Amino acid sequence: MNDYLEKVLDETAKKNETQPEFLQAVHEVLTSIEPVIAQHDEYENIALLERMIEPERVILFRVPWINDAGKVIVNRGYRVQYNSLLGPYKGGLRFHPSVNLSIMKFLGFEQIFKNALTGLPIGGAKGGSDFDPKGKSDNEIMRFCQSFMTELYRHIGQDVDVPAGDIGVGGREIGYLFGQYKRIRNAYEGGVLTGKDVVYGGSLARKEATGYGLMFFMREMLGAHNICLMGKTVTISGSGNVAIYACEKAQSMGAKVVAMSDSNGCIYDENGIDLDCVKEIKEVNRGRIKEYLECHQNAKYIEKSGIENPVWTIKTDIALPCATQNELIIEDAKNLVANGVIAVGEGANMPCSEEATKYLQEHKVLVAPAKASNAGGVATSAIEMSQNSMRFYHTFEEVEAKLDTIMTNIFKACKEASDEFGLNDNYVAGANIAAFKKLAQAMKAQGIV
Repeated sequence: MNDYLEKVLDETAKKNETQPEFLQAVHEVLTSIEPVIAQHDEYENIALLERMIEPERVILFRVPWINDAGKVIVNRGYRVQYNSLLGPYKGGLRFHPSVNLSIMKFLGFEQIFKNALTGLPIGGAKGGSDFDPKGKSDNEIMRFCQSFMTELYRHIGQDVDVPAGDIGVGGREIGYLFGQYKRIRNAYEGGVLTGKDVVYGGSLARKEATGYGLMFFMREMLGAHNICLMGKTVTISGSGNVAIYACEKAQSMGAKVVAMSDSNGCIYDENGIDLDCVKEIKEVNRGRIKEYLECHQNAKYIEKSGIENPVWTIKTDIALPCATQNELIIEDAKNLVANGVIAVGEGANMPCSEEATKYLQEHKVLVAPAKASNAGGVATSAIEMSQNSMRFYHTFEEVEAKLDTIMTNIFKACKEASDEFGLNDNYVAGANIAAFKKLAQAMKAQGIV
């Protein structure tokens, strides 16, 4: 390994030894950009990598709120404002019990590169809380969101930091957060949050954007290898926003989606997933995926019993992990390869472990990396920001067309970077290199800050 890279990785590991997810993200990026680092000895003199790895700002705060029983609960809130080289900080908020500093930093670090790939003027950030919205009443969620925003408002703004949704933060939560921000600020600043409802400044196609964007990227990647989506079998992990709309777009492209999942297990419907049923269960009733069998008794439900995800044991051409980080591990990768998988498209953030990714690539499986294939959501958030600034709104078709163009260009950038360094269609490395070159150029231009 390049001496400078090795030194930076060692120092980062010592400084962040209790943050495995963050170290995984850093290791994956830095090892893949080695061909670029080898060409630029000057990067070490200006500590370019050290500055890129260290967040510009980390904000940690308490979030006290009162549940319906009158008990005071205290959660932790986070905002990692990672990098503002290309524009205001931009990245989602995640409400989930697993949230900690390591996960916030890993997500924020990934967001820098993802946002750079979009070609839009946005920096990278991430935030959230260990609050769990599952099982909470609307009033409890409202009280939590209001308390969360009472601190967060100090650190955000439409030209400073623009949060959006992520796991556990959908339209309901964004609405409560925006309402509290507006109340405190006594001003309508539409561009301060994205993922808003269209009736008060949101963008059409934002809800669909991440899932749709994933499929636009997959179409381009497969097409570059003369593979057509039409008629292919698809399995998807998750049944949240990304999974639902990846399923919707895959079906519209002529693919046959046969499986979806949640944290308890997966459904398998050999006739093809009835997406209207899934939407009713998840978006309306907020239920469990097992309830699908109440509509389709011929479908099968496979309960998760160990570390392996049962959805990856089902024979498929294309696998789309759309749930959470490190959900597709080496055992899952081996199951997929044994069943003849052609391509894996990362819809969630870093859903494949490093070991799983390496195994898939060694067995000639095409891998679409999250920071590229998952970028549709933040790209459309940036489109929402521009619409808020213009006080003008695009049609659904106009936003979708812009998203399609952005995702097509992201794939082209990944492929060109892979080809430039002779990486044999390694789009994971290609995405990292394409984004890093842009960030490095901006960092050099802006001086030691």
